Amino acid sequence: MPPEADCRRCRLGEGRISLVLFSGDRDSPVALVGEAPGAQEDRSGVPFVGRAGKILDGLMAEAGLDRKKVMITNTVKCRPPGNRRPRPDEMAACRPFLREELKGKRFVLALGLSAAEDLLGRKMTMKEACNRPALTDLGDGALTIMVTYHPSACIYRPAAKDVLRDALKEASTYL
Repeated sequence: MPPEADCRRCRLGEGRISLVLFSGDRDSPVALVGEAPGAQEDRSGVPFVGRAGKILDGLMAEAGLDRKKVMITNTVKCRPPGNRRPRPDEMAACRPFLREELKGKRFVLALGLSAAEDLLGRKMTMKEACNRPALTDLGDGALTIMVTYHPSACIYRPAAKDVLRDALKEASTYL
């Protein structure tokens, strides 16, 4: 069940251009989950098509992971103003849609701490969680969640690129 086209479950619906729903293969056992759409995504209605998306596409190709064979989504479906981090109530408003998207998945790669904290329901640091697969249950049976860097981190932290590439290679083993 996707959100209704005129969704106003939270304040993010007031300033958006597009609802940004998942892209890729809905039935894939693998999902990549980011934080929120950015400006390019808001205009196009497709997740990860801006600068971070270009980085993600390149690293996916290097890892042998085809974008069409995984599901790519965000914790919230509307762009937060000024690209700020989504607030807890905004993530809670979209959580039913995210949970529905993740049904049947075997492996979820959380791109960034915000996505990871929403998925796992707890605060953490990248140092403690990065690229460490953890078996969990989001309410639809066991699946593996792995937290890694958001592609935008590669812009400011070159070492994040290798870490993210390794995480994407791990994701490819679940296809």
